[in-house]
Amino acid sequence: MRTELSIVAAPGRLPRIEAVGGLAGRYTGADTVHLIGTAATPLGGDELDISIVVLPGARLVVRSVAATIALPSTRTPLSVAHWRFEIGAGAELDFDPEPTIVAGGAHHHTVTMVQLAPDARLRLRERVQVGRSGEDSGGWRGDLVADLGEIPLLRHRLELGAGASTDDRLRAPRALDSELIYPDERAASAGSIDAVRLPLAAGGSLATRTSTRLSAGVPVAAAVG
Repeated sequence: MRTELSIVAAPGRLPRIEAVGGLAGRYTGADTVHLIGTAATPLGGDELDISIVVLPGARLVVRSVAATIALPSTRTPLSVAHWRFEIGAGAELDFDPEPTIVAGGAHHHTVTMVQLAPDARLRLRERVQVGRSGEDSGGWRGDLVADLGEIPLLRHRLELGAGASTDDRLRAPRALDSELIYPDERAASAGSIDAVRLPLAAGGSLATRTSTRLSAGVPVAAAVG
């Protein structure tokens, strides 16, 4: 199944939402949209294409009503999600959905593209858990590409689970909490050996925490200080 979702926020009006497939959006506030699953997706072979645009001067908060579960199909274990974010001049986006759970035997790839105006504001959080209770055979890969105007801000790739270079039967990370914040002038900080916040050369920061299981605590950017 192919899923397409477009959310466009503009000053002074409710965001415009267009959706086809297994994901939709619902207004839950003047500047808030919750993502809602309308079908079982992503299954192996599914492709999700999500575009979120915050026009100049607008503000948008995006949450979700439940976790996303990636499942294998009888045809293939692989599903793919393409996320595109565009935040215009003086605009603000706060994106913090519930985690993505990759079930045993499934492989899920996310490709996230971010285009920021130099005076925009962004908080972009991603949480991933490979395996439900008793499962550890799934795999996930995330690519994050962010640009600040015409300046590269971030190029980042991380893999978890089966087939990843970090996969280790003794103690392999199976969970990720990641948070991209712009602007952010804080210095580098480490909360533990597996949690760190690093400043980016063009401004902003990327905080990541890997573990065997996701924590129910505060966002990683705050946890590392």
